[in-house]
Amino acid sequence: MIAPGARSEHPRTNATTVAFLRGINVGGHKKISMADLKKAFESLGFKNVRTVLASGNVVFEAPGKDRALADTIAARLENVFGFPVKVVLRSVGELQAIVNADPFKGAPSGPDIKLYVTFLSETKAGRPVRLPPRPSEGLKLVRVTPGEVFSAIRLSAEAGTPDLMAFLERAFGKEVTTRNWQTVLKLVGV
Repeated sequence: MIAPGARSEHPRTNATTVAFLRGINVGGHKKISMADLKKAFESLGFKNVRTVLASGNVVFEAPGKDRALADTIAARLENVFGFPVKVVLRSVGELQAIVNADPFKGAPSGPDIKLYVTFLSETKAGRPVRLPPRPSEGLKLVRVTPGEVFSAIRLSAEAGTPDLMAFLERAFGKEVTTRNWQTVLKLVGV
């Protein structure tokens, strides 16, 4: 047992964290090579850094996860790459809990249905929102939690992923980032 105020002899263990970077490598804008991105994270002293896909998903080990960590990463990325990059963090444990909760159970399914998770930043999480009108009948908000929004969209000539992204930004602001459900599953399996 450790006395109050005494320090443990065990250093704080590193937590495996995922950084979701908003808007990089989309439509030829804000291009970042995954090798350079990995080096930028390693330069911050993070361990076991690896990138997953080219859409701005970085898995790394760091001592804890908090708002200051996201700000530190964002500042470093802007310094290295010359443009601001919004960073949203989740621990691998948080992602595993999301997967275990099976948020898309009972949601529409089929080859023309895409499932997405929108991660709210720490500054947006838990705030009440007024949802704007849906852009199409093909869009369904499956579940909204204090930190994530789960949505399904039936792709058609009238609706697509850009419509969903615009809707989510109107509802939750630009301090969010969205990933395909398959990407989230891949990150948990990393």
